Amino acid sequence: MLKNCLGIINLDENEDKIRELTRNRPLASVPIAGRYRIIDFILSNLTNAGIESIGIFSKMQSRSLMDHLSNGRPWDLNRKIDGLRFFNFTTTDPCIDDITNFANNIEYLYRAKQEYVIFTSSYMICNIDFKDILKNHIESDYDITMVYKKIEDADENFCGCETLNIDEKGNILSIGKNIGNRKNANVGMGIFIMKKDFLIHIINECISSGHYRKVKSFIYNSLDNLKVKSYEFKGYLACINSLKSYYKRSVELLDHKINKELFSLERPIYTKTNDEIPARYTNDCIVKNSIIANGCLIEGTVENCIIFRRVKVSKGAMLKNCIILQNCIIGENAKLYNIITDKHVNIGDNKELRGDITIPLVVENNVRKAY
Repeated sequence: MLKNCLGIINLDENEDKIRELTRNRPLASVPIAGRYRIIDFILSNLTNAGIESIGIFSKMQSRSLMDHLSNGRPWDLNRKIDGLRFFNFTTTDPCIDDITNFANNIEYLYRAKQEYVIFTSSYMICNIDFKDILKNHIESDYDITMVYKKIEDADENFCGCETLNIDEKGNILSIGKNIGNRKNANVGMGIFIMKKDFLIHIINECISSGHYRKVKSFIYNSLDNLKVKSYEFKGYLACINSLKSYYKRSVELLDHKINKELFSLERPIYTKTNDEIPARYTNDCIVKNSIIANGCLIEGTVENCIIFRRVKVSKGAMLKNCIILQNCIIGENAKLYNIITDKHVNIGDNKELRGDITIPLVVENNVRKAY
């Protein structure tokens, strides 16, 4: 159990390529897999390792995220001592400048009694065991350990992600970007293990020198002076950094093998609970290879879809390769192909909407208008 380790979730993700779903919410609170939010995975990974103190550093306009996290009870973080803490007291975009937010709340780090820190973002979806990683880091006596995964499809996936150049001893020589020009790459997962005092040193150094505005920038530009090693993760990994990757990785969850690995019984993924009745299916509905959340009413045909809570699919409706977020109504005889709907969308009767399997059509939230 990692009671001597502090979790820091830094929501510094670039949301430009998924703006259709992040216009009114941070990327961390984008719904996924029928009932979860993106942040649930890294948050559950930390708590499954026994970490009892987690700080989330976000930006302003995080109402949906704070509503989802609440007091941290689903992750057993509703504690008087330690537990879940939320910091969004900054007007700067953490994608450009996260040092300001850390500096304004550095007292949180000084007061934390833990010796080590797991510093991470939220956009990497995986089920990872942090206990072995921290043990490996402590035994190595390095300044920082960075977690990565070897992939063989970098020309199609993980575009825009950081790539690590690693020597034969596992030392990190440099950090690049995946621009899709090669198949094999060591993709950085945005997970850093270090001592808490070293993170404080980085923040103070950035503030006093003015050279860097991000923690990662300091690390990447100081590799010659730091001892930074790598740790290879070999499980399933998905990156949500664009609308295309969100759609593709969501559909992958319909694969039983991937679903079973990600939602492991040994290390469960927790989320905010909602009291809903089971989904109801009429006698003449057809459902194939889909995830249907509680509270839904399915009267039409659903194939290769992910349907969130409290969605109604009316009689005669046809949905194929769609992601329908909660509280939506699909009208009678409506036809939807390769569609993503935001929450509270009403698709009218006899409407037909078509997207492409690689570029889905997004119907954005507008509760005052029927589409």
